[in-house]
Amino acid sequence: MIPPITPVLDPPALGSGHASVRVVLVDDHLSFRAGLRELLGFHGLDVVGEAADGDAALQLVQETAPDVVVMDLDMPGVAGVEATRRISATAPSTRVLVLSASDEDTDVLEAILAGASGYLLKRGPIEDLVAGISRAAAGESTVSPAIAGSVLRRLRENAPAPAASSGLTDRELQVLRLIADGKDNGQIAAELHISPKTVKNHISNILMKLQIENRIQAAVYAVRAGLA
Repeated sequence: MIPPITPVLDPPALGSGHASVRVVLVDDHLSFRAGLRELLGFHGLDVVGEAADGDAALQLVQETAPDVVVMDLDMPGVAGVEATRRISATAPSTRVLVLSASDEDTDVLEAILAGASGYLLKRGPIEDLVAGISRAAAGESTVSPAIAGSVLRRLRENAPAPAASSGLTDRELQVLRLIADGKDNGQIAAELHISPKTVKNHISNILMKLQIENRIQAAVYAVRAGLA
């Protein structure tokens, strides 16, 4: 299943001895951005810029090199999915976390396939967003539990399978299946009796061989290929 499908837990601690996660907010509603900026600051996150559309977001990412972009989808001009695709292509070290009012399967899938590291709903609690930002900055992925199940069903029922010749080793296929089961690196390491560092290496190889951006896309691939 698309990871994770359980409720989002508390974010990793941002202890005072560590640099705060640097965030750019992209939403066309000024009042929403202002409220979100205040809440994220209260939780120890550093909002380094704001944009009202995808064009401004792309420029801001180039100027500020944030760790995470919190991206709305429905905006004038360059909308969220296209902005996500361009950021993923031009600033791969910056993660995009979609924060949208839409729970439509099509919107979720388009965002994920464009390179989003996660997809959360605006109606969720701020703690979920803080946790999602922290996970995105750490290279992990988050999907709101309210939508993960329906997206998984749609993938299984309607999505065509990709080419079977992926070049993955047997161990990489094992790791890929566990990613699709929603396991984090520690759980995968424990189940396969290998170190978390080895898991990270396997995941890097999987992403490179499949030419995809993140764990969510890896889970999508696994479902389409009938591995999950």
